[in-house]
Amino acid sequence: MAPSWPICPHRFLNDQSGQALSWLVDKMTHAFLRKIRQWARTSDPDQREGRKTCISVGRQCHDEPMPAEQDALFPGKQFISTVLEALETKTRMTGVIAHRYLMRAAMAGMIVAVFYIVNYAIVGVFDGLRIGDASLAGIGKMLGALSFGPALVFIYYTKSELLTSNMMVVAIGHYYKQISTWRALRVLVMCLAGNFAGGLVFAAMYRFSTLVEAATGEQAVHSVAAKLHYLSSVSGIGDLFVRAVLCNFMINLAMLLIYNGFIREDWSKIFAMLISVFVFAFLGLEHSVANTVLFTVVGLTHGIDVLPALGNVAVALLGNFVGGGLLIGGYYAYANDDSRWLRRRPHEDEVRASEPAE
Repeated sequence: MAPSWPICPHRFLNDQSGQALSWLVDKMTHAFLRKIRQWARTSDPDQREGRKTCISVGRQCHDEPMPAEQDALFPGKQFISTVLEALETKTRMTGVIAHRYLMRAAMAGMIVAVFYIVNYAIVGVFDGLRIGDASLAGIGKMLGALSFGPALVFIYYTKSELLTSNMMVVAIGHYYKQISTWRALRVLVMCLAGNFAGGLVFAAMYRFSTLVEAATGEQAVHSVAAKLHYLSSVSGIGDLFVRAVLCNFMINLAMLLIYNGFIREDWSKIFAMLISVFVFAFLGLEHSVANTVLFTVVGLTHGIDVLPALGNVAVALLGNFVGGGLLIGGYYAYANDDSRWLRRRPHEDEVRASEPAE
């Protein structure tokens, strides 16, 4: 006798398959609708770009500043972040592999030594040229200033260490308590020592060559005499200080444009550096590292009065720190410090929440 089935096996299988298919379709539909809702939220320009959004607190609706608004209030946060990352590298190098940091700084001094001589060579050539009674010395000064600009470009792209830009970096790091006063001084002193060592190497090479002779040497010696003359009076020292402030203000203004993330093309970065160096070289502003290298070169090739030279460098260092460390570093560190604003946010939210609903 054939067994009796309470349910036809074919019907049982068909029922089970139908339920499984229905369950699968239902899950897929819900997943698809969830994706649509997520896409709609991210497609909303107010939410996608972090603009004004309405947050319900109780029955009160108010505007909450999102990241894009915070960026608008503190547009230099990218600049500060980049500088602090660079500071971390410099701090680690001066501690763990200090000799490599000195090598980077020495390379910057060498680059300055090369382009400084190019500058004076061009000035010397045009100083002796005339068209009728008109001297071409002014054109030579302009072209010489332009020729000195690539020094900063080479320093930046070779990852060399220049004291004047590091003044800005350590000032920002000190403001945000990322570096102690002692470590900041260590970074600056080691960088100055490396810059001087690099300039000294090339100055010794020039001593055994004819590169700093004739018109080039005359222009270099004349420039040294003018720089040392600042120390002959109080007003001259003040003039030297102001020129040093403006010099590093221009140098670090270019670095600000490079570090803030708004300029991405290399040619734009190069143009910013060329213009900043041209301004300081053409106006005769005072750069402590450039002066140190120049005094070293002239001292080994023509001789120099050491004490006035040291005095010039000391005043230039102070002015450079004010111009780059304070007017650029300190200013932008404070202007982009959002810590107080973030601390006030919860209080403002409570005030808004306590206001009666309209």
